[in-house]
Amino acid sequence: MLNPLSTMLVYTFVFAVVFGATAPVGDPSGLQLYGLYLLCGILPWGFFLLVTNLGMGSLIGNAGLVRKVAFARESLVFAQSIFGLVQFSIEMGLLTVALILFGSPLWPWIPVAMLLMVVLAVYATGFALAFSAGAVYFRDLRYLWTIVSQVLFFGTPIVYSPDKLQGKLPQPIEALWEWNPMAVFITEFRTMLYSGAQPHWGRIAYLVAVSLVSFVLGYAIFIRLSRRVAEEL
Repeated sequence: MLNPLSTMLVYTFVFAVVFGATAPVGDPSGLQLYGLYLLCGILPWGFFLLVTNLGMGSLIGNAGLVRKVAFARESLVFAQSIFGLVQFSIEMGLLTVALILFGSPLWPWIPVAMLLMVVLAVYATGFALAFSAGAVYFRDLRYLWTIVSQVLFFGTPIVYSPDKLQGKLPQPIEALWEWNPMAVFITEFRTMLYSGAQPHWGRIAYLVAVSLVSFVLGYAIFIRLSRRVAEEL
């Protein structure tokens, strides 16, 4: 929890204090606390990065085991995803307590938020599966992903609210920006937890579908590339 808290403090100082950014007022919670609004975005994003980064190194980091023992190698990726989900659950639990203390009426939506956490885990695991096998053949994939993830971070409404860019981008780009899965995940977490409002069920269905596609494609890439993993390692 120290890492997201430190990140939250840094971004709160830079964007809220230096640049004067403000959080939207939660409806019906009435909250307007930039730090809590920021954490509702930083925690899901941090979990996504954690799973993808740990998954990317899961085969390379266990090269000796992969070369010597025949087993389901995808289990190494799944183990990292489960580890990340446990940590994410603890962080979100603490955030939920803080939001309740500040008056967010989020109680009815906690089960839906927990389901969405699992959906996010499935989405991230799809990337982790593809990256884990891809990193064996392309060792610079980790550095490339670092650059791409930094771009995606600022292209996702984490440190700012979605309304800040509405109407300021060409229509096709705005549509891609709005339906970026991580943007939708973060928006829905904020809707349920920060605002204490009913989620948008159509968006939840969209996230479930996208996550299943991510997992199936990631697993297919993993199976295809993992045939010669032991030799490449």
